[in-house]
Amino acid sequence: MKDLVIATRQYREKMLRDPYRPTFHFTVPDGNGMPGDSNGAFYVDGVYHLMYLYKNSQTEAFHWGHISSVDLLHWRHHPDALFDEGVLCDGSFSGGAFVDDDKTAYLSFWKFPSKVEGGDNGGIAIAYAKPPYEKWERLEPIAVEETVWGIVDLEIDGKIEHISCADPSNIWKMNGKYYMQLGNLPVLNMYGREENSDPHYQGDWTDLFRSDDLKKWTFVHRFYENPHKDADYPNKTEDDMCPSFLPLFDKQENGNFTGKYLQLFIAHNRGCQYYIGTMDGETFIPEQHGRMSWNDIAYFAPEALIDDKNRHIMWTWLHGNPENDFEKYGWSGVFGFPRTVWYEDGILKMAPAGELDRLEYNTKTPIIGSDGSVSVANGELFRLKAELAPEGQDKIGFVVRVDEKTGNKTEIYYDAVNGKLVFDATNSGIDGLRIKEEAPFKLMPGEKLSLDIFVDKSVIEVYANERQAICRRVYPASPEDAVKVMLIGNQNAVLAITASDMAPTNPY
Repeated sequence: MKDLVIATRQYREKMLRDPYRPTFHFTVPDGNGMPGDSNGAFYVDGVYHLMYLYKNSQTEAFHWGHISSVDLLHWRHHPDALFDEGVLCDGSFSGGAFVDDDKTAYLSFWKFPSKVEGGDNGGIAIAYAKPPYEKWERLEPIAVEETVWGIVDLEIDGKIEHISCADPSNIWKMNGKYYMQLGNLPVLNMYGREENSDPHYQGDWTDLFRSDDLKKWTFVHRFYENPHKDADYPNKTEDDMCPSFLPLFDKQENGNFTGKYLQLFIAHNRGCQYYIGTMDGETFIPEQHGRMSWNDIAYFAPEALIDDKNRHIMWTWLHGNPENDFEKYGWSGVFGFPRTVWYEDGILKMAPAGELDRLEYNTKTPIIGSDGSVSVANGELFRLKAELAPEGQDKIGFVVRVDEKTGNKTEIYYDAVNGKLVFDATNSGIDGLRIKEEAPFKLMPGEKLSLDIFVDKSVIEVYANERQAICRRVYPASPEDAVKVMLIGNQNAVLAITASDMAPTNPY
């Protein structure tokens, strides 16, 4: 026992010394969070529950870790909700969560095939737990057994149809019946990748299943069809996995249901994106499309819930890991902030959950030097809020994590000429996805630019006017020196600015 205590303390202190490990973005506490999808989010009686996918170092199988919080900031760790011994099964991939009227919580997930003779082929499985959600039991048999990896072949009207059987969404209840949709990447990979493939199997879609009792599930039909309204809609190479399907409200909190639903999902080659639309019976009708990752897959694997304030809160796994980061550093896996999204003025609005304000301290108006330098107390760990006048300037914003010796820097600015919010990480450091990320964003005539920038060691997150956001990981070569902040644009354009230190929330 003494050796275990010593090893645990040594591990914690190693993590605390790591210059890249974030302090107030949730970080996987142990095991390899690669992939590290956010999963199984639900809210009951004042408590937020969230799962995270990781590879357990003892079983060598993919588990679902389980954390809970009453404030979206500080998380208590529970026993793993889903786990398998690697000799029996390689574990479980992504899925969602649902809480029924009696407060029983259900997890829908993609299970690896059994290695035991006579076991299942794998597919979509369901586990359940009652308050306090410490012990999860599995419903048997699995809900949808796959024919081959991620696909179930069904005979429909005398013809074999290849149906999605991967990454289930959250379950939802409508007219006394239960529904979930299944992600389509394996079907797309096997039947839709060639130029001459059947168009029915190309691009993004999900397949809908229905149940009366959460045990026996029946295929219904395609949940939606991509309307291809414009060139920015997903193309035939993009899949729909990690889907989350929940209602949208008309305010950040305490809003009313708009009649619109948000379908969050990823394409494995384009990252996180969404549809906004309506329901027609048992079919989703996409009406608008948007992306949360534009030029790579840095923002990935979304998961969401609705709380008692009618807040639609989402998390994502932040891609951009250094190669073999678990072996190098002893940790892997970071989530983006809890982000609230709502539907107002015909668009998806977004902002960090208000609880994050509680982490601010030592808030000051920073001094802006004649060279454009912005005085912050700790350039590795801060929040910067600014209102800027963009008139007459092609671009305006800030450069963070600046190290003049190495040339490392990350530029965040509004490109007024092209109507974009830009996060330029091409010179940000030695690792990660070093590109220039550009999100569509255009100010209205006379509108001021409001930037809310969070720097948390290797994670940088920016929100603009509650209409756009970018979150990415950066790795300066000399992190202790990459602490300078600079203004982009005319100093007279700064109408208001504050800088705050941010209290850590991760225990190590």
